[in-house]
Amino acid sequence: MAGDRIAQPSGEDARLIARFLEMLAADAGAARNTLSAYEADLRGASSVLEGKLATAQRADLEKVGAEWRALARSTVARKSAALRRFFGFLADEGLREDDPSAALPRPGSGRSLPKTLSHADIGRIFETLDREVATQKPLAFRMAALVELLYGSGMRASELVALPKASIRRGAPFLILTGKGGRERLVPISDRAQDAVDRWRDHIPDDTRWLFPSRKSHLSRIRLYQLVKELAAKAGVPPGRVSPHVLRHAFATHLLEGGADLRTLQTLLGHADIATTQIYTHVDSARLVALVNARHPLVDAANREA
Repeated sequence: MAGDRIAQPSGEDARLIARFLEMLAADAGAARNTLSAYEADLRGASSVLEGKLATAQRADLEKVGAEWRALARSTVARKSAALRRFFGFLADEGLREDDPSAALPRPGSGRSLPKTLSHADIGRIFETLDREVATQKPLAFRMAALVELLYGSGMRASELVALPKASIRRGAPFLILTGKGGRERLVPISDRAQDAVDRWRDHIPDDTRWLFPSRKSHLSRIRLYQLVKELAAKAGVPPGRVSPHVLRHAFATHLLEGGADLRTLQTLLGHADIATTQIYTHVDSARLVALVNARHPLVDAANREA
């Protein structure tokens, strides 16, 4: 699809796409961004097939796949997943007796491991933060609170900037956060993060509902991204390696290195599928082998027999 141009589907396609999106929102609790992405992918495919996506056959879907040939593998994987789910919905609803989605490309995610930071990098960032906080400037207090929550709690940037002022209670070791898909989870608040938030809270205007206000709303994700880059540069860490998401990933990676299990990380990160957690949590193979050798129950049994 040239430029991924999206036409408005008409007739039956439009009606069934709307029904499918309603199902995703009501039954699966899909987030707004997910719904928008699915809608765009389905509209694009419908446009290629001139409004006949719902009745498409295998040859038609092969044509759609051919239109995606120049796209990144991750994009093709996402689009294929959207269409497969759509045809699964049609079958479940009794609107089709067959499912032609096997004809869609399956490129595999091909996803590279996300960037992360070493403990030394994190140390330099926090040393710089401590120097900034020592100036007693309100914006330094804000930056410390932002980074402590990103690295200490593993929040998404969108979750962090939109925190209500009352969400973190003094002395409370956690908060209840509503993340993607409306799913609630417990987010740990470390003593360091609590102290940083307490320092910053004294400088928040009384008439705002946000923990990180900006004008009439809250701090934007773009501004958070810029602030994190600026902090990295001050700390002598290449800014291209640092972002709010990288700090979230470092939170997961360093917890895993410290002995946390994947299920715990899945809960802390708010992932619906543990497969996502496995992408975000990488450790070297030598440490995994050492972990198995030290922790596997058969090792204990062999030691007892010896």
